[in-house]
Amino acid sequence: MWVCSGSPLVAEICAGAGLDWLLIDAEHSPNGLESVLAQLQAVHGYPGHVLVRPPVNDTVLIKQYLDLGAQNLLLPMVNSAAEARAAVAATRYPPHGVRGVGSALARSARWNRIPEYLARASETISLTVQIESASAVDAVEDILAVDGVDAIFLGPSDLAASLGLLGQQEHPKVRAAVEHCLLSAMAAGKPAGVNAFNPDTARHYLGAGAAFVLVGADVALLARGSEALAAAFVNRQDDAGTASY
Repeated sequence: MWVCSGSPLVAEICAGAGLDWLLIDAEHSPNGLESVLAQLQAVHGYPGHVLVRPPVNDTVLIKQYLDLGAQNLLLPMVNSAAEARAAVAATRYPPHGVRGVGSALARSARWNRIPEYLARASETISLTVQIESASAVDAVEDILAVDGVDAIFLGPSDLAASLGLLGQQEHPKVRAAVEHCLLSAMAAGKPAGVNAFNPDTARHYLGAGAAFVLVGADVALLARGSEALAAAFVNRQDDAGTASY
């Protein structure tokens, strides 16, 4: 599930829920470096995998997220093999990449307490790139072929918008594009994931070859749960409404 609240406490609650994996999101959520760090610390030691999504595929940001100790990155809006190669380079120290060397200052190396971290750092990192545009779908085989791209993740919402179908994630053209990418990933021997809050859609994509699926978000669960309480206990005839934003 998504972890979007920016709260370490909420992240820890989710981490103990028994889910396979969490995504700490900084693209569409109020998360900065400090709050991402606090959430990584809060969920450390719980079972399950944790991915972190920076707001953009940027070399400097990737360096900072890795130094925080994020080991599994999900990078949004990767539209070509060239962009995928740049992402891989950002996760690798020279001569294999361009990651800046700051291990003595960083949680990732436990402040130089991890022996041979500089030589072994790439072994501790996974890189998943998001396919969420028509151009990325067209280039998915080339993106999957990039050495260092460990997995792809499909974003049907942005993909629908790119196809001129804003808000229509369930449209047959969107589902066909997602399924094409799932098949391409299986052919390349790499896992593919997809965002699917609709349970039937999630099960469909799992049956179509998705290796991992996002099926909910902390903020969405809170929104729908609080709405259900209001519907059950608030008499709207007596409610003048409140003005807020």
